[in-house]
Amino acid sequence: MQYRTLGRTGVQVSTLVLGAMNFGAIGRTTQDEATAIVDAALEAGINVIDTADMYGDGESEEMVGKALAGRRDDIVLATKATMPMGEERNHRGASRRWLVTELDNSLRRLGVDHVDLYQIHRWDPSVSDEETLSALTDLQRSGKIRYFGSSTFPAYRVVQAQWAAREHHLGRYVTEQPSYSILQRGIESHVLPVTEEYGLGVLAWSPLASGWLSGAVREGRAITTSRSKILPERFDLTLPSNRARLDAVEQLARLADESGLTMIQLALGFVTAHPAVTSAIIGPRTTEHLHSQLAAADTVLSADVLDAIDAIVAPGTDLAAHEKFDTPPSLLDPALRRR
Repeated sequence: MQYRTLGRTGVQVSTLVLGAMNFGAIGRTTQDEATAIVDAALEAGINVIDTADMYGDGESEEMVGKALAGRRDDIVLATKATMPMGEERNHRGASRRWLVTELDNSLRRLGVDHVDLYQIHRWDPSVSDEETLSALTDLQRSGKIRYFGSSTFPAYRVVQAQWAAREHHLGRYVTEQPSYSILQRGIESHVLPVTEEYGLGVLAWSPLASGWLSGAVREGRAITTSRSKILPERFDLTLPSNRARLDAVEQLARLADESGLTMIQLALGFVTAHPAVTSAIIGPRTTEHLHSQLAAADTVLSADVLDAIDAIVAPGTDLAAHEKFDTPPSLLDPALRRR
């Protein structure tokens, strides 16, 4: 396992992070299976676990807490908030009221007295940066969180939040968690230059592109990834964007074979090769999935292989731009771009 410094924090983290989204009902993973996954990940040298309050409506946090019982201090523990937790209108978002309440809920579910990294799961356009950052700064000073970060923020919001922290003398986000893979490279043109400028650590989610880069998706083969059942439109081959992805996957599979690599090694090695990326978040549903991904822990792609990837999917290109979560609201709602 390789280790890198998380932004400018001085904290050393593994280049693979264990994501716990599949723990519980979402991935049909039992507590025993989740504990076995955590055990194997720690044994392999992973020292960061990332979860969120909304994963299974808190179930993932509870399972992570039980799996970590007695060894909390060995782990950089990260969770997230802001996504809806039930139907009540104020049980979501980035207001001080909700973040203070929900952090206590997360700590209770995790069975800990603090988390190392508390992340704003999505930018909340209804809340000012000052409101959110002041709440996070107070939570940090109280000892309940060590650091705080953002997740899937558009580049301009990353900049705005850094400016607001300086302007109001508040703590700042020290990490960003964007979606990044060979098939979704758009952040190379906007988000990653900004995170480098401000010294943010970057924890990339979906490095296997929801299973497209796992090796399970190939021409003429039935698509059976767990994601294809939850989000079938993302694998509908009648859609041009999905045909483009499949064409790229076929070329990447040939490149992986020629390079003596698995598709997973190629995909994860690509993400961790970018100098702005600290770690790639993997989300195994079983220990078998975990071991296939751990095989990429020490993968270093040569310049020739990286150049060949660039020739298949151009730098800064998203093959399915409509699936991005950092699109400015005005592009999604016509009322916001008309007087």
